[in-house]
Amino acid sequence: MSGRVDVLGVGFDRVDLAGAVATILERLRGGDRTFVITANPEFVMLARQDAELRRIAEQADLVVPDGTGVLVGSRLLGDPLPGRAPGRLIVDGIAARAASLGSSLFLLGAAPGVAERAAVRLVERHPELAVVGWSPGSPREEDDDATVAEVAAAAPHILLVAYGMPSQERWIARNLAQLPSVRVAIGVGGVLDQLAGVAPVPPSPVHAVGLEWLWRLLREPWRWRRQRVLPLFALLVLRQRLFGSAA
Repeated sequence: MSGRVDVLGVGFDRVDLAGAVATILERLRGGDRTFVITANPEFVMLARQDAELRRIAEQADLVVPDGTGVLVGSRLLGDPLPGRAPGRLIVDGIAARAASLGSSLFLLGAAPGVAERAAVRLVERHPELAVVGWSPGSPREEDDDATVAEVAAAAPHILLVAYGMPSQERWIARNLAQLPSVRVAIGVGGVLDQLAGVAPVPPSPVHAVGLEWLWRLLREPWRWRRQRVLPLFALLVLRQRLFGSAA
């Protein structure tokens, strides 16, 4: 976690959206393998309780704040991150440059048919982009051989994995070494749903003020079960600020 911003035991790299995209593209040009985690307070709280997930975050090449909560937390802790790096905008930034680098994409996860629709939308936005495959695959460890074989056969350079957090991070950690063509692997959560038009994208003003979480909660009240960790996250950040520990 050296050089990273520590937010309740999870280290975040000191990059905003532009910095995250630039780092990924630079490593892609250099042929370096890059495992990217886009983390939010829910991820941080899960990692506090799960030693394996915490280890995965420590070993990832790039961990960025997907939303406002982590950003605010870092500021309260006196070591502010430079800005947010939402997964959907990272994907768009990489897709815009992938063709010029001769890099191809594979979309893995989401419900059947969603990855294909997302691929069509990506190519509409970036006509030179090479999407070499898509599949719902499976996040289950017992299905790894079949899913890995499907991705490996397409030999992509960039792999977007949409199994939801933390299943997608576990899948990448288990299988990236078995995918020799893949230089960049990113857990993208609901990004494929948004690209496919299955889930709405927050309006620009909502994004600008960092209230995507509230906008989604109002549209999808069932999310309260996932977001109920936010008050505890905030309390633990305050405790760490006041007493130097959130244990």
